[in-house]
Amino acid sequence: MSSRSKKYKDAVAKVRGKSSYSVTEGVKMLKETSFVKFDPTAEVHFGLNIDPKKADQNLRGTVALPHGSGKKVKIAAVVSDDKVKACLEAGAVKAGLDELIEEFNTGKINYDIIIATPDMMKNLAKVAKTLGQKGMMPNPKSGTVTPDPVKTIKELNLGRIEYRVDKEGNVHTLFGKLSFKENQLEENLKLILKTIKDAKPASIKGTFVRSITLCSTMGPGIPLDVNEALKAVSK
Repeated sequence: MSSRSKKYKDAVAKVRGKSSYSVTEGVKMLKETSFVKFDPTAEVHFGLNIDPKKADQNLRGTVALPHGSGKKVKIAAVVSDDKVKACLEAGAVKAGLDELIEEFNTGKINYDIIIATPDMMKNLAKVAKTLGQKGMMPNPKSGTVTPDPVKTIKELNLGRIEYRVDKEGNVHTLFGKLSFKENQLEENLKLILKTIKDAKPASIKGTFVRSITLCSTMGPGIPLDVNEALKAVSK
């Protein structure tokens, strides 16, 4: 395994100056420890005290970031012919039914998100396995099965993101680009913090959020003070 670069080691050393950070300090540290030449993505990782095998603890949802995600998404809309033009005008890169089904059937799916109207879901049955294996099957919980595809496409292009718990009970998601201003990153992050905090299942009586870590692409992890972070987004 190749050794880490000197820039990365320097960044880690800087983070280790404190055991944990406030939300504001963490966002500032993200910028201070980035050393790549491209515009990295800002990420937040939650370690949660939940069991995803239990239905009420299998967290999944969406968040409309106030300052967007900074990520351009390629959206395919599975819709009837009368909705194709409106979906394309809203920002979908492709819309329709038969051609998309044929394309999905090949297994080569060059989209970030696939949405569908409820009446079109039956037509996706033949490619459900293919889409499911790639994590691309439209789902009501993720807001990708929608009666208003135009509104959904616009929201996705403006920065609506999905969060979903993994098998280990963790949630990983992005909250912007490091080129964003610090206050924009902080506001995006606080909305995600509040969303996860408010999603605590009723069956969890003790600690819900075990850890919160920020990082940027190729950058070191920055641990947040969990109590401070959740207090910062309390009503």
